[in-house]
Amino acid sequence: MADSLMLTDDGWLQPARHCPSPHFDDRPEQEVSLLVVHSISLPPGQFGGPYIDQLFLGQLNPDDDAYFAGIQHLKVSAHCLIRRDGELIQYVSLHKRAWHAGQSCFQGRERCNDFAIGIELEGTDTGSFTDAQYQTLTTLTQLIQRQFPAIKLEHIVGHSDIAPGRKTDPGTGFDWGFVKQL
Repeated sequence: MADSLMLTDDGWLQPARHCPSPHFDDRPEQEVSLLVVHSISLPPGQFGGPYIDQLFLGQLNPDDDAYFAGIQHLKVSAHCLIRRDGELIQYVSLHKRAWHAGQSCFQGRERCNDFAIGIELEGTDTGSFTDAQYQTLTTLTQLIQRQFPAIKLEHIVGHSDIAPGRKTDPGTGFDWGFVKQL
């Protein structure tokens, strides 16, 4: 994927599996200048399966797991998800506003969804991530930075950085050293 990842004019990555989410809207007239790294697993601590897709598509069935009853009503999305095996899934065009950051602030700017791209890694706040995920994230980040040059190294942050006290992802197992090597 490293040599072949590209962004179409309408903001969709090729090659990536596309699962268009209904949970997005137009960005306000602002420059995209932030990349937010998240982690997610559904049910918590379990990997694989259809549940992350279902959450971002608004199709999560509360009968599949007791945990889902508390989150099935959420209208959330991310631009992309990187699975444990490095598979890249895209839910929202990079030119649109995905609903990933919630109440958030970066360098005094509120509403980070307005100017951020959200990338989810399949994982937990306390576990480690795979080499395949780091490889895909590196390739994706480099492409995003070429397309959105305002996203400098210091503008690549974790969800915990823009929502401290409320969020802890991507967590202690995420190796920020790889970001410095970009």
